[in-house]
Amino acid sequence: MKKRFCTTGTCIPEKNYMVDISGRIDRIISEYIENGQYFTINRARQYGKTTTLYLLEKRLRENYIVLSLSFESADEYFQSLSSLAEGLMLDIGDCLKEQNADEKIVEEWYQPILEKFPLRSLGAKISSLCKACGQPVILMIDEVDKSSDNQIFLSFLGLLREKYLRMQQGKDQTFQSVVLAGVYDIKTLKVKIHPEEESKYNSPWNIAVDFDISMDFSIQDIRAMLLEYESDFKTGMDIEQVSEFLYNYTSGYPYLVSRLCQLVDERVSGSELFPTKKEGWSKDGLLTAVKMLLGEKNTLFDDMVKKLSDYPKLKEMLQSILFGGVSFPFKIENPLVNLGVTFGFLKDRNGLTAVSNRIFETQLYDLFLAEMAINSELYKDAGIERNRFIVSGMLQMDLVMEKFCEHYEEIYAENDQKFIEENGRKLFLLYLKPIINGTGNYYIEARTRDSRRTDVIVDYKGKRFIIELKIWRGNEYNTRGEQQLFEYLEFYKMEKGYLLSFNFNKSKKTGIREISYKGKRILEVVV
Repeated sequence: MKKRFCTTGTCIPEKNYMVDISGRIDRIISEYIENGQYFTINRARQYGKTTTLYLLEKRLRENYIVLSLSFESADEYFQSLSSLAEGLMLDIGDCLKEQNADEKIVEEWYQPILEKFPLRSLGAKISSLCKACGQPVILMIDEVDKSSDNQIFLSFLGLLREKYLRMQQGKDQTFQSVVLAGVYDIKTLKVKIHPEEESKYNSPWNIAVDFDISMDFSIQDIRAMLLEYESDFKTGMDIEQVSEFLYNYTSGYPYLVSRLCQLVDERVSGSELFPTKKEGWSKDGLLTAVKMLLGEKNTLFDDMVKKLSDYPKLKEMLQSILFGGVSFPFKIENPLVNLGVTFGFLKDRNGLTAVSNRIFETQLYDLFLAEMAINSELYKDAGIERNRFIVSGMLQMDLVMEKFCEHYEEIYAENDQKFIEENGRKLFLLYLKPIINGTGNYYIEARTRDSRRTDVIVDYKGKRFIIELKIWRGNEYNTRGEQQLFEYLEFYKMEKGYLLSFNFNKSKKTGIREISYKGKRILEVVV
């Protein structure tokens, strides 16, 4: 059977190329399951939670009875306590039969629920089951936060908590361990439910321990997966380079890594531009896959749009980071930071809050710029003149800078300083986007982005352009900026770069000039 890269809910090692997470499974079992812990695996969408549960269940069945459920389509369970008890009885009964449990145990489990006290009756059934099985029983529930804004769900968590505490006191017998998986941390339901309802901030799930095992893919993880692929196809790819590229663009976000690999394997390789697999697994082939990913409609990006709509303050924070270069301290106790981390949008970078990966960063830029483009004269002007900027198939960046200067002076020269400081970067990216759209890629160099300076990296058909955008703060500051850009060109082994300065001095001298230093050249545009 031919293996494929997997981006679905459950990836099976025998059928798919995937990162080996057996070490992660070992840690979950030794650090959590064997110690009888109750915990939640809460990670962003498409972060490998379902695959982790699948492989965990497969391993646990060697020594445990595993009751593996999902609340994906269980809305009707949470209409009443009776419907919850009856629904769980049916689901758990199916699990017992699937694992060939003793007929007497199954028969006893299916005894009717007491209508007057359904939750109490379910609790008694759980105790009887755990006593009769002769093996520890593990309860695993995927998509658990689908109904976490429901009081019936909280009552269910309360039952698990009560039985857990009684077990600790030697007064009851219940599940050895409970594993819940979802996006939200069930211990902090206040974010998910209604912020004004303080009583729901303290979830009944406060018995759970924190789940501290990383689910990101490291460069080493990616390399090992590619080695398996290479042993089958012998493409001759540079595995080290490809692994680093994938990690640099995704920061190890599981779905993004797998999807880019899938695109290279199934759509880039064998195409007109990349006829062989070796050509597909090149830097240009990978950049083509990035462009495909950013241009496609998928569940992850759809969910991003929905979250930005649902949480406008989070959206405002992301715009401040991306366009304003604002450095927010990373404090997970901050509700907005916590929310951004929960959704996978934000991460800690040396104590500051940063967008979690380059793919998300570019997607967010694209989303925000698309909103602004509707009423932007600058965007329309660039789109109209796009063909002028592409000569013999190659981007003419000198002309892009020259024409941006002209259009900017026509439209925005009279705007005040505050407007330009807040919007200068947006305006340039808004101008650049329709010119490179469909062919080139761009990203912002996060290491150099702050409230005064931003470096834009453009890749167009294998050629790279570096454009530094900065706010003018006097000649001395400008000279330092030029020196930094020369050093940056040296780092990237490039001969030419671009410097766009927004100058607010009344006696400013606008225009274009070229600077040379040690064989490097900078085209500087002052507006």
